[in-house]
Amino acid sequence: METEPLPVTTADGVATVVINRPARKNAITQAMWVELASHVNRLSSEPGVRVIVLRGAGQDFSAGADISEFDTLRGDADSARAYEATNSAAFAALRNCTIPVIAAIRGICFGGGLGLAAACDLRIATPDALFAVPAARLGLAYPQDAMGDIVWAAGPQMARYLTYTAGRINAQAALSAGFLLEIVEALHFDTRVGEIARTIAENAPLSVRASKAAIRSALSHDVGEIALAQAAGDATFLSDDYAEGRAAFAGRRTPVFKGR
Repeated sequence: METEPLPVTTADGVATVVINRPARKNAITQAMWVELASHVNRLSSEPGVRVIVLRGAGQDFSAGADISEFDTLRGDADSARAYEATNSAAFAALRNCTIPVIAAIRGICFGGGLGLAAACDLRIATPDALFAVPAARLGLAYPQDAMGDIVWAAGPQMARYLTYTAGRINAQAALSAGFLLEIVEALHFDTRVGEIARTIAENAPLSVRASKAAIRSALSHDVGEIALAQAAGDATFLSDDYAEGRAAFAGRRTPVFKGR
């Protein structure tokens, strides 16, 4: 299985992407950064996919970038900038994905792994999860765009603590900072992640996409994003799904949404 570093499975509208290098605590190679961005961009445009779950194989989410590559692929300023561009493309793919993305976090969630989680919409973790941004221990600056995700997800105070000290925080601290939606015991973790993902997948896709766009515009205050969010909301008014939702409510039945 580990020969496939980023396997993707899809069922009932839920696509699951697995960071699959458990022997290396799911450290991410440069090739994997590129592939991850490609997977997310592709899945966001597939009509049958309504939500993405990003998780790590085994006991950890991800230790972040594979540092063993740095001497060869990040050994000087030019190669470091090129490498960082692949990081940023993966963060951007998650951040800009038109459908919701859930980070299912067990164990270690460090560095670029934390950046990936921060770029997701929802984050759920087991009690043993640990979070850190060790860039200051490596003499590197964390990517500016990814820092924005961390500030939004955990707040500026926690972002400062994580990056200035390179210290670790546990799941409870991450929950208190607002970084996590829930902490779920390991025994029930997969069930809870699946429950949330399926609930999203069963709701009206156009409505969910419009909500994601509206939330993004509310955070960014960007005029272009506000216009896109307004257009996405307007598109729901004449949609077949809106008619289906009203009919299902009147008929006291479960709606079946088609995303159109």
